[in-house]
Amino acid sequence: MPEQEIRIPVGSDTVSGLLNAPLEARACYVVAHGAGVGMRHKFMADVAHGLEPRGIATLRYQFLYMEKGGKRPDPPARAHAAVRAAVAKASELLPKMPLIAGGKSFGARMTSQAQTEAPLPNVHGLAFLGFPLHPPGQPGHERAEHLSAVKIPMLFLQGTRDEFADLGHLKPLIKRLGSRATLKLFDDADHSFHVPAKSGRKDSDVMTEMLNTLAEWITHTVS
Repeated sequence: MPEQEIRIPVGSDTVSGLLNAPLEARACYVVAHGAGVGMRHKFMADVAHGLEPRGIATLRYQFLYMEKGGKRPDPPARAHAAVRAAVAKASELLPKMPLIAGGKSFGARMTSQAQTEAPLPNVHGLAFLGFPLHPPGQPGHERAEHLSAVKIPMLFLQGTRDEFADLGHLKPLIKRLGSRATLKLFDDADHSFHVPAKSGRKDSDVMTEMLNTLAEWITHTVS
């Protein structure tokens, strides 16, 4: 089916969304963008268009600040409201279809925080495309302490050169989360999943591996 532009009410405001829904979709991934780019960024589009032939629908959406052309991310409460509104819209557009929620970086963290405040309806798992564990150059895990309250499966897709997720902190976190958490590392990839030419791979190779992993995990989680 062609990509569908939609509007999502968030309180007294509305934000844009893009729905990609193959006819035989097994689930829908409600995916939020990162702090510096919106839902139409090439990375976001590649994820949506790549999951479609793999039988996974996607609903991309804007946070309010991005919708209004701002550069400063919304405060958590406002971002959480957008997450909830997008999940509700996905259920409205695709009734009875199981949902996975998550996003890229900032979008991943806001989605996980929303889930800990109150479970997102019909969301069976959370999938993170580069979880921002800490600011660059400041290794730690304080930004992820809320994840211990998440009771549904979580998938962490992370590059080994991700400056927002030092492996010395990320791997122990995954271990503490136990069977709820699955970590997939991409060798030589950074926070944007770029790989240097000397790695012998291309960004497209990483994207293909990421999409295969994500689609397989979603299928297993909702089955």
